[in-house]
Amino acid sequence: MSSLNFTHTVTERFLRYVTIDTQSDPASPASPSTEKQKDLGRVLAAELKAMGVADAHLDDYGYVYGTIPATTTKKVPVICFCSHMDTSPDVTGKDVKPQMVKNYRGGDITLPGDTSQVIRFAEHPALKNQIGNDIIHQDPVHAG
Repeated sequence: MSSLNFTHTVTERFLRYVTIDTQSDPASPASPSTEKQKDLGRVLAAELKAMGVADAHLDDYGYVYGTIPATTTKKVPVICFCSHMDTSPDVTGKDVKPQMVKNYRGGDITLPGDTSQVIRFAEHPALKNQIGNDIIHQDPVHAG
């Protein structure tokens, strides 16, 4: 698999993924609780196939599966990666517009879609550890 040409960075993929509405519904007896959660699953399965995971697929319950053959003859355990693809029902997942602060220099971050909303450096001490890093946040243009 090392000969594959990966044309998207992790950040590019993440920015695409967060625009897919995967909001769950706690009142739903279905699994997944909303059909729109499968939208991300379809994207992930297609990307896995494009990377060479021939059996990648999305099942009826919204789970994405795929196997990668071992690259060693040593006896090693099978590894499974598992994660959530849904988002909280408390906030809509519709019209997400991720924004990136490249090479964060410190200080407050004013949200461009609503300049009254500010992530204050003094209120979020963890920001101190992010100086020099890129920070991704949601632009609250649809908040209300």
